[in-house]
Amino acid sequence: MKTLLTFFTTLLLSVTLVYGFSSEAKAASTHTVQSGDTMWKIAVRYQVGVQEIIDANPQLSNPNVIHPGQTIQLPSQQSQGQSIEKEVVRLVNEERAKHGLQPLKENWELSRVARFKSADMRDKNYFSHTSPTYGSPHQMIRDFGIQYRASGENIAAGQTSAQAVFQSWMNSSGHRQNILSPTYTEIGVGYAEGGSYRHYWTQMFISR
Repeated sequence: MKTLLTFFTTLLLSVTLVYGFSSEAKAASTHTVQSGDTMWKIAVRYQVGVQEIIDANPQLSNPNVIHPGQTIQLPSQQSQGQSIEKEVVRLVNEERAKHGLQPLKENWELSRVARFKSADMRDKNYFSHTSPTYGSPHQMIRDFGIQYRASGENIAAGQTSAQAVFQSWMNSSGHRQNILSPTYTEIGVGYAEGGSYRHYWTQMFISR
């Protein structure tokens, strides 16, 4: 069973905040705290959420106070799922290049939001742009601390591979519009396995 929806919205914000961090996730299971480290800096370095790090370290009585030499457990990176997500991004940018469009920058924070959305659809057994947990896509993105000028979302369920879900989106005019929009500059992709459809997919797009 395969199904998909598309969502498009444009919001103008009075302030545009661009995060100037750019680092690659490290293949590690622990981190040794260095002088000057904060939970946020560790999260950015390994491209995971602060809350996920806190949840993985119940031994920390106060996560806001960490000391050099402490060992911090890092949450699972779910490398197989992230590999599938990166393949979707690759397919999107390959298609955009065919149409003379600039590639979308993969935003790990946006992928994290998309991953939460896919998992929420699986866990709450629904298929909709409006989440009973997080609300609308643009509200969800904003609530996760990401500022933007325009946002869009594609969702799908049931497709068993990156190629299959990408083709489904490209065969639908609304989804295709989001993928080939010259407005967007960044993309996040989230995949979750399990649930009634077995495979849940979310693409989120933003421009700053």
